[in-house]
Amino acid sequence: LRSFEYSQKNAVLVPAAALGVGGVLLYWLRSGRKIKTIDMGDGWWGSGERPLKGKEDASIRPFKIETSDKEIEDLHRRLDQFRFTPHVEGAAFHYGFNSSYLRKVVAYWRNQFDWHKQVEMLNKYPHFHTTIEGIDIHFIHVKPSYVPNGRAVQPLLMVHGWPGSFYEFYKIIPLLTEPAKHGLNEGDVVFEVICPSIPGYGFSEAPHQKEFDSIATARIFHKLMNRLGFKEYYLQGGDWGSRITTNMAQMLPQSVKGLHLNLVFIGRQGLGRLICTMLGAYVPWLVGFSREDARRFYPFMQKNVYDVLRESGYLHIQATKPDTAGCGLNDSPVGLAAYILEKFSTWTDKSFLHKDDGGLESKYSLDELLTNVMIYWVTSSIVSSMRYYKENFAKDPDLSAHNRVGVYVPTGIAAFPQEIVHVPRVWAKDVYKNIITYSYMPRGGHFAAFEEPKLLAQDIMQFVQKVEQL
Repeated sequence: LRSFEYSQKNAVLVPAAALGVGGVLLYWLRSGRKIKTIDMGDGWWGSGERPLKGKEDASIRPFKIETSDKEIEDLHRRLDQFRFTPHVEGAAFHYGFNSSYLRKVVAYWRNQFDWHKQVEMLNKYPHFHTTIEGIDIHFIHVKPSYVPNGRAVQPLLMVHGWPGSFYEFYKIIPLLTEPAKHGLNEGDVVFEVICPSIPGYGFSEAPHQKEFDSIATARIFHKLMNRLGFKEYYLQGGDWGSRITTNMAQMLPQSVKGLHLNLVFIGRQGLGRLICTMLGAYVPWLVGFSREDARRFYPFMQKNVYDVLRESGYLHIQATKPDTAGCGLNDSPVGLAAYILEKFSTWTDKSFLHKDDGGLESKYSLDELLTNVMIYWVTSSIVSSMRYYKENFAKDPDLSAHNRVGVYVPTGIAAFPQEIVHVPRVWAKDVYKNIITYSYMPRGGHFAAFEEPKLLAQDIMQFVQKVEQL
């Protein structure tokens, strides 16, 4: 009888003790495992040596975009001297920007485009300058005009890429700051939006020193948000903006409430990835691909090799010798427009390659497209914007070095069907460990905020609403 009671006690005590020891061990392991982050570091990008004494001017200064008759006269003179090259018959956009359509764009630019009017439009939002790490950083900061009682306003930093600018966000800003006015009531989420210009782009001063990369940009933008008084904030980005905001989340995860992206960089390759790619064409479910992933991803060679090679010639130039090509673009407004607007054609929709006008006016107006070009022209920033590729790719040729540092902040991904590359959720999880939303967007391409502002705004709001409910 005693033996039976003893074995009964053992049956209860031994598992309980094992559970207790196991729990303590698990707690010890978890508490000892810190989340790996990117070192914030510090930098100096001003001209010459960093001053030894004195604090940096931390003031935030109102800024206004201005133009002059002299500036416009110089532009018109250069447009009048445009040397036309006849295009190859039937070439459409297969050889680059169709020169016959370029003639139409130049004629509109010279005779109808009103830069004075566009400057007024650009100044409708408040612009500012502040000096960080020796260079002037430009940003716009838009607050809601009305906030209903009890509703929290979420700070949102939105970062552009190349060859875009802060102007890409002009159509999405009112949807985010005044959603009710535009029929968007996603859980009563309201934002105040901060859109900086990447240093070397537009009205942000270009770095004067070498090695200014996305890590330096991430640190500067964290400092900017801190200077504006925000301890926690949301981030959104595509193109370089995706890389910069991802680095921000890897650098100071405690400051990032959530990260929303419309492009994901996943550079890691290997045998496992190759096997997944091969199997996914036949049994997508076996490797974690959805039916929509398979539709967007295959045929693999066409969509992920040939298309990417065709669209990445500019990248090899800018990642190696940006100043050589850049000096020609900085001297010729027509060359600059052709170089930039060709990207707005094929990166918006791959099928636009077959159209004589590149499909540009089916998605944008010429006023919108030329306003973005003018931001590069009047600031002479095309060369410094191209150097950003050199600085990043020189250190990290496949943009995968930072992927070894996981992103643990809540993440939302909007996958647009015409994006240059498609990254399935199962692959995105290699880096982004806490994906809250992953949306297969119904239409749209690389310039999501510019092209499909309402779709992107809805996805951002749904993501933030879910994060706020966690």
